[in-house]
Amino acid sequence: MTKLQHDLSFDPRHGEPVEVAPGIRRLTVNNPGPFTFHGTNTYLIGEGEVAVLDPGPEDEAHLQAILAATRGQSVTAILVSHTHKDHSPAAARLAAITGAQILGCAPHRPARALHGNEVNPLDASADMDYRPDRQLADGERFTAGGRLFEAVETPGHTANHLAFALPDDGLMFSADHVMAWSTSIVAPPDGSMQAYLASLDRMMERSESLYLPGHGNLLHAAQDYMAALKAHRMQREAAILGVLQRLGQSNIPQIVDAVYAGLDPRLKGAAALSVFAQLERLVETGAAQCDGEARLEGLYRVAP
Repeated sequence: MTKLQHDLSFDPRHGEPVEVAPGIRRLTVNNPGPFTFHGTNTYLIGEGEVAVLDPGPEDEAHLQAILAATRGQSVTAILVSHTHKDHSPAAARLAAITGAQILGCAPHRPARALHGNEVNPLDASADMDYRPDRQLADGERFTAGGRLFEAVETPGHTANHLAFALPDDGLMFSADHVMAWSTSIVAPPDGSMQAYLASLDRMMERSESLYLPGHGNLLHAAQDYMAALKAHRMQREAAILGVLQRLGQSNIPQIVDAVYAGLDPRLKGAAALSVFAQLERLVETGAAQCDGEARLEGLYRVAP
């Protein structure tokens, strides 16, 4: 089994189009952060006739960089992978300027209904205003930027997440499902670990080996990397079960302290959401139980 190794060598070159494959350029937004790495990647596919994939946040400098990079060309399609505010909000304005159609994922929705008085901590990061001109179905093939695309449903990071394959090129735009710099954030109720792992399995069965992600560097030998990603998730799940077996009934902060010993306190919120996702899957598969519906404030124990 390949050990999971992340690539942190990315040079964002903010605002500058960088050719990453024949006829494909990357523009990185200047929005670095703990969840965006050095920024969100927008991809420009084609020459003359261009498709813009994940146009990014409401950021004037980035919008102008897209327009400058496509000057003298025709933007005919805007593709959107998922509805986080660093990926999709610029689509509406870019469409208004260029006349291009927005093709992509469904409008934002959580992976499951909220439980009782549960509050969704992720609403602030979601683009609730996104509406595509054409919602793509799983497996749907279409032409944009002079290339044949295939929409690939990859729920997990979000319920509506799409990847975009170029089947003739052996290439996949993986958005935030698979990234070279980090594991993907999977946080209920918007995300689902069960769905994420199923999507990983599905992607590993495909032939595309070069991945162009939503953040960070290109990823080569993607199938090996995804196998290591899955192994990492399963090791984390086993560690959480081990904590429950050792401590007995526990809440999420106790599990975070045990599993992520020495973690920077600023990252504990993200770690709690990750543990929650794993616990929700353990409850779904019958390996663990919660005192009620699986939730952030719940008490968890190993199933008898």
